[in-house]
Amino acid sequence: MSERPGEDDLIARFFAPLAGPAGLGLKDDVALVEPPPGRDLVVTTDALVGGVHFFVDDPPGAIARKALRVNLSDLAAKGAEPLGFTLGLVLPDDWTAEWLAAFAAGLGDDAAAYRCPLIGGDTVRTSGPLTLSIAALGAVAPGSFAARGGVRAGDRLYVTGTIGDAAFGLLQRTGKGPALGEADRRWLLDRYLLPQPRLALAPVVARFASGGMDVSDGFVGDLTKMLRVSGVTAKIEMTRLPLSPAASAAIAADPSLFPLAATGGDDYELILAVPAAATAGFEAAAATAGVAVTAIGEAMAGEGAPRFVDQEGRTFKFARGSFSHF
Repeated sequence: MSERPGEDDLIARFFAPLAGPAGLGLKDDVALVEPPPGRDLVVTTDALVGGVHFFVDDPPGAIARKALRVNLSDLAAKGAEPLGFTLGLVLPDDWTAEWLAAFAAGLGDDAAAYRCPLIGGDTVRTSGPLTLSIAALGAVAPGSFAARGGVRAGDRLYVTGTIGDAAFGLLQRTGKGPALGEADRRWLLDRYLLPQPRLALAPVVARFASGGMDVSDGFVGDLTKMLRVSGVTAKIEMTRLPLSPAASAAIAADPSLFPLAATGGDDYELILAVPAAATAGFEAAAATAGVAVTAIGEAMAGEGAPRFVDQEGRTFKFARGSFSHF
């Protein structure tokens, strides 16, 4: 085990190489960010705590990548292009230089892949669990921001990708899920460990979506929040909820798991509202971007929770809509 560097050496060795121009080489107390001409700034932040959002023995590079990706998912839901991020890193007493090198390597790989450089942050030590806080900055054209409260009656409601994989992956990680084939098990574990932010869809969101948010705490609960803020309701066809082959295999093995798929969270897919007249253009643009989208219902005038129905029109009842920290 190599000797642990001090704070200044730690920053210079592991994080300064990841910094973009706005980060000023991580030699200042601030970043200097110039938005692209004619663009609005979008800012989001998420904190991840060991033992709550990830397992402390997960690969350090994967922990770093998940911390960045959950923030990039928020930017994608708003139609924003990433500009950079700050990192608050709270290290437990037993951290090592080897662990931090692997963490920084994973973070650097994603920062480069998603064109979202590090621009600043802070590093401290704690007697508690590893804690990460990232604030990501993005840019969107004025008038193109897909607000959570932007859904209007008559909008078609879509979800990207597949839902439930991460919740089932957590079951597999803790040994509580049904027995599955190795390929299905690996798919679910990977979806829990490494979210896939839908940034390829961000320009499409900016062009077509009237409202958007990502699915972090559970599809049912997050959609309900979005509609409540927008002052509308909806009828949602749960038989259209997109499931991966792995998730379908888990539900086939244990049908009682379907509610977990709908409410479990950590999907980091997008819920999007698109005006009815724009749906054909939206679907075509999403296909060109290589992101699968599924229409799951329609927003309607009125107040109250959305109605979730099966193919016979019977209402689904969920014991809870989403994960809650409190």
